[in-house]
Amino acid sequence: MRRDLHQHNRLAWDAATPAHSSHKHDQAGFLRGGGTTLFDDEVHLVLGTGPEGHVLEDIRKSGARPLSGLRLLHGACNAGQDTLSLAQLGAEVTGVDISPTAIAAAQTLAEETGIPARFAVADLYDWLPAQEPEFDVVFMTYGALLWMSDLDALFAALAGVLKPGGRVVGLEFHPLAMMYDQGRLTYPYSGGAHVVGEAGIGDYVAASGTALAPSGFLEGEVDFKNPHATHEFSWGVADILGAQLRAGLVLEVVREYTYANGCKIWPDMVEQPGRRFTTTSPAVPPLMLGWSSRRPG
Repeated sequence: MRRDLHQHNRLAWDAATPAHSSHKHDQAGFLRGGGTTLFDDEVHLVLGTGPEGHVLEDIRKSGARPLSGLRLLHGACNAGQDTLSLAQLGAEVTGVDISPTAIAAAQTLAEETGIPARFAVADLYDWLPAQEPEFDVVFMTYGALLWMSDLDALFAALAGVLKPGGRVVGLEFHPLAMMYDQGRLTYPYSGGAHVVGEAGIGDYVAASGTALAPSGFLEGEVDFKNPHATHEFSWGVADILGAQLRAGLVLEVVREYTYANGCKIWPDMVEQPGRRFTTTSPAVPPLMLGWSSRRPG
């Protein structure tokens, strides 16, 4: 485990978060009006429903709150938009992130929307062992695991905060897709290989446009350059699923997707309906990996 490198990454996120937020128009008003930053795929995994269909639209039309009565932990929650969107589905939510800048933005957004939520600034590796087994769902998505330097320790700690029968739900950009840069095989695949990103966390919100700013896209900060390098860890499919099995979790769902939600992870990708990006090639590799695993009991 590399807590020292986690703190280097904190600096990069502290720098990037204001740039990302600068492109998002009136997020508070959007959420107050019933808007959501979630994608159907995430909600299908959380609810345990099928892999397809516009479940969010159905929920919005019906006024249902399908997560009512559930305590949900959002690990690596960033600036809290997804956390609050989960709260709108009825969950009692707690968001944890290593970046104080991101958590400050999340707390401000919660206050402005009036959506109840708890937030904490912490390295998950420090925060999780101090918690009781009180959560029904742990939710982590989109580039969360690449910041985690020890998957076995992470999933063991996540299992430890779950009630018996509680679940870990995750959706990540596929490890195979993350090997490529500008169409060329560049990065290692698995084993937690350490990758230094000298350019730091870039402005992927600006690159993705309305797909990551459903409240409305603003030009915001232009030509953002992050002064802090990043330290990432490459985990393959076997690493991700195996760590959950070693933690005593029972895998219930594993899915692969031929599109990437929200983020234009390759420059030549095109946006499809539903804020999804895919390639123009007829041979599309897996672009996302999703799973749900349960603590027995």
